[in-house]
Amino acid sequence: MEHIVTVQDAVTAFADFMEPTDAELDAIEQEMPVILADVELLDAQIVTLDRPPSELDHQRIRRARRRALAARVALINRENASMPGGAA
Repeated sequence: MEHIVTVQDAVTAFADFMEPTDAELDAIEQEMPVILADVELLDAQIVTLDRPPSELDHQRIRRARRRALAARVALINRENASMPGGAA
């Protein structure tokens, strides 16, 4: 018979009293445009789950994909610009 071991240490390592660090909050703030663009893309895709997509739905999804890609490119460019010595 196998015994079930508790994972109390792993659970309490992320207790309610622990707040995110300033560095973690800054990282979330920098990634927020990407997160919002991804949410917009998901919203556009969810609309088409229960019915065939119309031409307007296709346009909305394409536009949301372009925005998500542009947000990711902008984030990567900001990260590379902040690297010392410049990234190739």
